Amino acid sequence: MGSALLENWKKGPENFTIVDPGLSEAPEGVRLVSDRCAISDQRFDVIVVAVKPQMIAEIVPQYSGMFADDGYMLSIAAGASIDTLKQAAGDAPIVRVMPNLPAAIGAGVSGICASVDITDAQLAHAREMMERNGTVVEAADEDALDRITAIAGSGPGYVFEIGRAYVAAAMELGFDENEARDMVLGTMQGTISMAQASDQTLEDLRNSVTSKNGTTAAGLAALNGDGAFDALIKNTLEAAYDRAVELR
Repeated sequence: MGSALLENWKKGPENFTIVDPGLSEAPEGVRLVSDRCAISDQRFDVIVVAVKPQMIAEIVPQYSGMFADDGYMLSIAAGASIDTLKQAAGDAPIVRVMPNLPAAIGAGVSGICASVDITDAQLAHAREMMERNGTVVEAADEDALDRITAIAGSGPGYVFEIGRAYVAAAMELGFDENEARDMVLGTMQGTISMAQASDQTLEDLRNSVTSKNGTTAAGLAALNGDGAFDALIKNTLEAAYDRAVELR
């Protein structure tokens, strides 16, 4: 995810350096070093944590003395709390971000939450960086960030799974995989674009394409006539939220 975000981040005014012993090349315009020692005499306005959470205690303390005077840490490490990051980073100001996968193409939804000592300028900078990758939702606290994670962070997985089942069902009706995929993804994309461009509620939009006793009404009755789909989505988000809390 760090590499995906960097593709849009680097379009801004900042200069980026990656420290990664296992990387052989970096995106164009980005400096790559294999060891922290190569930049140990430098100070940075932002240090980005893009490692697995279990690596934070080992790696992050090595950078605790490398902040510029107004520097802060931006973390995309899922499940690593602000307290955990502060302990590892020498009590530096922290901005936690939870991006989702479409951020890789500049169409993401990212939750953002900051420690109480973050400055307005630091938070504004972090928000502007993330806006290069899509929409930003500011969380009042880490519990709100966990709820954003359940909805948006994990959301692409739900959408891919719905799309997969939709394509499989279309194939059962006699279409080959390419035909089914084109129809399903085209329908989903067009419907979402229409909803985004409309000021009507999703319920009103649904009703506008549902004729009494028609095909859509029959399909919707099978999908959610007993409220089972509503309950399934609710349970999905609650399960993801509960797990996010466990990982905090």
